Amino acid sequence: MTQKQTVADQIWDLEEQFWTGGAQSARAMTAKDAVFIFPFPAGILRGTAVWQSLDVAQRWRSVLMDDRTLSRKDGIAVLAYQVSAERDDAPIYEALCSSTYLKDDTTWLRLSHQQTPLP
Repeated sequence: MTQKQTVADQIWDLEEQFWTGGAQSARAMTAKDAVFIFPFPAGILRGTAVWQSLDVAQRWRSVLMDDRTLSRKDGIAVLAYQVSAERDDAPIYEALCSSTYLKDDTTWLRLSHQQTPLP
């Protein structure tokens, strides 16, 4: 017997898909005017500029999200976590991250995403 997935589980699944699901998937689940803050050299990106950055468009092979925190009020959800992510031919990337989602009708869309690399 399968249990119904909670809203928190749905949002965390979206966040994992953002990292690993491919650029088209990430774009489909992101609001048109979303704001992203990435480490240098990408920096602050908004709207379509997010998808024009090669570093952003390249997805990750696997991710592990630890120290997960979710705050939710009505149709807004804020995630905070530590990520350990892998790409082909690159060292493991570790960062503190946050994402903000807005429920637009029946769909959760990402409004913002931020990454602070760990030393």
